[in-house]
Amino acid sequence: MVGTKWIWRLLHAFGILLAIFLVLPSLIVIPISFSDSALLKFPPQGFSLRWYVSFFESPAWTDALLLSCTIGIGTMIVATLLGSMAALGLVRGEFPGKNVLHGFLLSPMIVPFVITALAMYYFYSELKMVGNAWSLLLSHICLATPIVVVIVSATLQDFDRQLEQAAQILGATPLQAFIKVTFPIIRPGVISGALFSFIISFDEVVVAAFIGGYRSATLPKRMFDNVRDEMDPTVAAISTILVAVSVCLLIIMSVLKKRSEATPGGA
Repeated sequence: MVGTKWIWRLLHAFGILLAIFLVLPSLIVIPISFSDSALLKFPPQGFSLRWYVSFFESPAWTDALLLSCTIGIGTMIVATLLGSMAALGLVRGEFPGKNVLHGFLLSPMIVPFVITALAMYYFYSELKMVGNAWSLLLSHICLATPIVVVIVSATLQDFDRQLEQAAQILGATPLQAFIKVTFPIIRPGVISGALFSFIISFDEVVVAAFIGGYRSATLPKRMFDNVRDEMDPTVAAISTILVAVSVCLLIIMSVLKKRSEATPGGA
């Protein structure tokens, strides 16, 4: 028992050190964003909010933020609908080629983004759609849908179908049983998939660089260009905002997971 206790303590200590190693580089941008220096310096020499003001007063930055939010929300809605329906069909359905279709749907998660971006670039260039926000939206939907399939499929795997069957025995149609019984139980998984799809779209930069170009530059693409060409601390202020948003989304997903585990018949 004593040996086992020490093993768990060592594992916990290793986990804490690993978390610090992974998170610390992201946290360094926070003090840099409040620097009064015109260059990216750590530690900062003085305190200032000038780079946050610079971000919100710059049309180039705010337009990129608006475009990223618009494409992210559009991706979240469409990817959640398509991914949830695909997950329902894959988990509940029995048909030839099911495993092949499942692997095909998950292939965008396996293929490197650079290869996917290059293929999409040649495809949309033939359609004269490079630099178009619509082509960027469609590309992000292709990238985000697989993660929704994975999350919703995992939720459906642990769903107790007897609850659905009981509703149908009591007179509910299959659609009514799904809306009133199934969906409320798997809703945390669906919302988690939606949040992940939004994050994937909002953070993606490789496809945005190939497809969006300068005419439809998303916020991550604009940040990449800033680091490459200008290196002013505005990018640190934006990074700090994105870190705060990411933490909020992780908290929401953690709460949803706990609710899902506490729901009878849920995951």
